[in-house]
Amino acid sequence: MTIGEIAKKTDLSESTLRYYEKKGLLRVGRDHNGRRDYEESDIAWIKFIRRLKETGMLLKEIRRYAQLRYRGETTMPERLDMLQKHRKYILKQLKKWNEYLQNLDDKIAFYQESIREAELRR
Repeated sequence: MTIGEIAKKTDLSESTLRYYEKKGLLRVGRDHNGRRDYEESDIAWIKFIRRLKETGMLLKEIRRYAQLRYRGETTMPERLDMLQKHRKYILKQLKKWNEYLQNLDDKIAFYQESIREAELRR
């Protein structure tokens, strides 16, 4: 499939897909005219790259993961280790964001109660 088709299916821009390829995150075959020729299996991989990026994995780590993935099944233990470490990072971030959310909720409740009390005094 063409870069335009896969861009639509992954909801990423063509320039982002080219960037992923340039950075070694994605290996794309070429057709007889030299144009990029994506496989159906590339969709899941591209979406996984995006999730890793959106959850805070550094580009150099995603690149390392991609290199291991393209080397094959023998690298599965190393990839598993990377994902387990990233999971710990996400849990730490989630805890931090939950604390921020609780603090924000407390402040909102404070203002709501203060406004309610002020209205009752009028």
